[in-house]
Amino acid sequence: MVSSVYIHIPFCEKICHYCDFTKFFYEEKMADEYIEALKKEISTSITNPKLKMKTIFVGGGTPTALNYRQLESLLKIIADHFEVDQCEEYSFEANPGDLDEEKIKLLKAYGVKRISMGVQVFDDEMLEQLGRLHRIKDVYQNIDSLTQHGITNISIDLIYSLPNQSIAHFQQTIEEALSFDLPHYSAYSLQIEPKTVFYQRYMKGKLHKPKEETEADMYDLLRNEMNKHGKFQYEISNFAEEGFESLHNLTYWNNDYYFGFGAGAHGYLPGKRIINLRPFPAYLKKANEDGRPVLHIEEIGKKEQIEEEMFLGLRKTKGVSKSNFIKKFQLEMNQVYPEAITNLKQKGWVRETTDYLYLTEDGMLFGNEVFQEFLIDEKTFKLSD
Repeated sequence: MVSSVYIHIPFCEKICHYCDFTKFFYEEKMADEYIEALKKEISTSITNPKLKMKTIFVGGGTPTALNYRQLESLLKIIADHFEVDQCEEYSFEANPGDLDEEKIKLLKAYGVKRISMGVQVFDDEMLEQLGRLHRIKDVYQNIDSLTQHGITNISIDLIYSLPNQSIAHFQQTIEEALSFDLPHYSAYSLQIEPKTVFYQRYMKGKLHKPKEETEADMYDLLRNEMNKHGKFQYEISNFAEEGFESLHNLTYWNNDYYFGFGAGAHGYLPGKRIINLRPFPAYLKKANEDGRPVLHIEEIGKKEQIEEEMFLGLRKTKGVSKSNFIKKFQLEMNQVYPEAITNLKQKGWVRETTDYLYLTEDGMLFGNEVFQEFLIDEKTFKLSD
């Protein structure tokens, strides 16, 4: 059963130097055309009067870069196709400074319950270096305004291991972020992605990230400070007060099904992963033609499902449930991965309880190496789909 939907709005007022998501400079005409194409795509897939969803997440890009009229059109499309009133978690991504009072009132009126805000760092000079438009004062203004209008389920995103960033500098950002006492925080180490400004600088030797040991120390500091302030780690990069974990992101980490709409969006349906066209003209043309702007459909067999169950589930601090694994795949985890689990336990990277396999704190630092162990060698283990 599909219980979540992701909707991608690719527009930004400025392209950040580190971002490789599907995004375009905001222009009013382009955004109008995009919303019409998106409406065609959603109405082609959702033919029931309205679908009941557990979570709706509108991300980007920057959904709040849309003007008031466009934002209202988008909210109407969502309300026409999904049972918004019965949705447990209806989230919008926002950039500080984009949310004026009128937009906040509009989001509230259409049932949006949660805002995820891309703050990144509490340092105006570093924000400029990242290519961000907002400044620290915008964060304060937007959080104050959201709270005044009754939207208190707010999350902020941070990035660490930034060029020339020290541990002391990151500590200042954590302290300022925690001063808001929000129910949810996400924090990611900077990744140098191809086709970004930072990648070009890095390849020319003009961008210097902190050393790996410094990055690991920053991560330890992050976990300790969040825990001290009652924001408990429930996933490698995410911290929340109890009951405020991101239900939508848990859809991904639990390897559950979800719709994906918009340019470059991914959807995951029984037996297949659907990847949409990314380029604006290609997405627009195909969505308007037949409402199916698909680049690629990847068949997901039992092997891929099991691997993804482990890769995604081990991101959660709770780990992967053995009993749930049996229900899903009619196999025991130790049948599929006897050597991998033994090896990783000996290294001190995973531990087991009666029902869960989970990463240790050291295991979280070596996540990618751990995940490699859960690729299935079909020569040694045969799966029947």
